[in-house]
Amino acid sequence: MTERQTPVSKPRIEIRYCTLCRWMLRAAWLAQELLSTFDSDLGEVALVPASKGEFKILVNGIQVWDRVVDEGFPEAKEIKQRVRDLIAPERDLGHADRKPATE
Repeated sequence: MTERQTPVSKPRIEIRYCTLCRWMLRAAWLAQELLSTFDSDLGEVALVPASKGEFKILVNGIQVWDRVVDEGFPEAKEIKQRVRDLIAPERDLGHADRKPATE
């Protein structure tokens, strides 16, 4: 092989969770949901211990969820939609997808 290929970088998801609040299991569950849905589309899902009530989800550094701003924790369906909208907008999530707006 004379041609050199550069590997395509796949998206990195970071789930930052407060260790003092004991939110690791929630973070791990969401990581599992994202890995199950986007298995071949993701490069990494990282669980990052944090503090002070933090629970944030970032895709390649872009914040897609913040517990304070979004007023709570995400449902798996909603976080999958937000991640999909960034990494694969054309992808259909099946029954978990939002319904198209009716006019």
